[in-house]
Amino acid sequence: MATTSSSSNTPYTNGSSPISTIAQDHLFSILLLLPLDSIFHFAMTCKKFRNLTYSDTLWESLCVRDWGNSVRSLTADAKQQQFPWKKLYQQIYQLDSVYCRRLLLTHPQGGGGGGGEELMFPRPRASHSLNFVNGCLVLFGGGCEGGRHLDDTWVAYVGNDFKSILKWNKIVSGVPSGRFGHSCVVISDCLVLFGGINDHGARQNDTWIGQVTVHDAFGITLSWRLLDVGSIVPPPRGAHAACSIDKRRMLIHGGIGLAGLRLGDTWVLELSENLHLGVWEEIVTHPSPPSRSGHTLTRVGGNQTILFGGRGLGYEVLNDVWLFDTSEGHWRWVQLLFDLQNIPQGLTLPRVGHSANLIIGGRLLIYGGEDSYRHRKDDFWMLDISSVTSIMQSGTPPNPVRSKTKLWRRLKSKGDNPCGRSFHRACVDPSGCNLYIFGGMIDGLLHPAEASGLRFDGELFLVELLLQC
Repeated sequence: MATTSSSSNTPYTNGSSPISTIAQDHLFSILLLLPLDSIFHFAMTCKKFRNLTYSDTLWESLCVRDWGNSVRSLTADAKQQQFPWKKLYQQIYQLDSVYCRRLLLTHPQGGGGGGGEELMFPRPRASHSLNFVNGCLVLFGGGCEGGRHLDDTWVAYVGNDFKSILKWNKIVSGVPSGRFGHSCVVISDCLVLFGGINDHGARQNDTWIGQVTVHDAFGITLSWRLLDVGSIVPPPRGAHAACSIDKRRMLIHGGIGLAGLRLGDTWVLELSENLHLGVWEEIVTHPSPPSRSGHTLTRVGGNQTILFGGRGLGYEVLNDVWLFDTSEGHWRWVQLLFDLQNIPQGLTLPRVGHSANLIIGGRLLIYGGEDSYRHRKDDFWMLDISSVTSIMQSGTPPNPVRSKTKLWRRLKSKGDNPCGRSFHRACVDPSGCNLYIFGGMIDGLLHPAEASGLRFDGELFLVELLLQC
């Protein structure tokens, strides 16, 4: 009986497992469906599986699976190393530092401004817009010294290679009208601008399309046109948050409306295929983020967008995190709860007027802003919600969702660090590894005639993720 029982429980010779008979390409496909810790556990079972799980081909696929196709641009110099894709994965996963540098600016005609030439640079400003589109940085509007609200558009070509010197070109168009606190997002290589506040304090609710074209012979051109959106539009506002949520839709939330009232509504703009028409729709859900201004919206991939921070109805500065989910054919807001135990003493997360950008690895890089006491910040934080998104994809999650993993990590900054600032603007290039920061409100020398000691900044910084691959 004992022998019979043994043979029935172990039908494979030499104690082999059924999985050892699976073809390697099928095992490869199975591994790509597993989380990282399961892959390492799999590698411990036998030498054959260990060799497979340490193969360069597998780690290349894992990098693309978890970090996106843009990760391929980072491996140009890594091919000479052993297991470069595994090392690259490790560097992205363990990212803890950024390197900052102040970019030099040149005169658009190539001169240095000598001989009495007037330098053509964007004026110092805050609450403007800054986007990366078609290889170019595009800056529009904002507020500046004297209470003026600017209507100028500036373009600087960056291309695919890093350049320490940039050349700004001023685009003369006369539209849109001068404003600050507007939103501007990139959709299908075009800019979509909405709202803002003009010189007279009036809130706007117009929508504009900007098209940037780089010509070999004619240089850079940018044209703006007013978008036809019909009669249903969001109420006028400024200091709201916006981002694209797919190739034809833009999401906005909150802001400061008429009579200075902070708003908490959510709207989606859907563009026609040729981007000539648009339709606004208000999204009403429960629960939803409370009213606020000066917050950020950032798409983190797939059907999910993250809202963070801002200033609430009672003028309090917030640090709550909300996820806007468009999967399963309907809209919903889900609050993400997290513990603050891992935040170092003396540091605070609540902020308004910060920037939040998606970087490689599907994480948010949050920089600057100010707290309830108007203390401007110069810190960099990384928000990793990968554990939360996996919960969202596993079925109908509770609302709110509490994360059991560490969401926040403060990054060390090296090099020529920007000083603390708020209401600056920042954008990331297609690689997800280079962040550009321009302008904002910074601390200035306090003169007797200046009660606040604030001034506008006009410098451009490049922040690079330190990946030692």
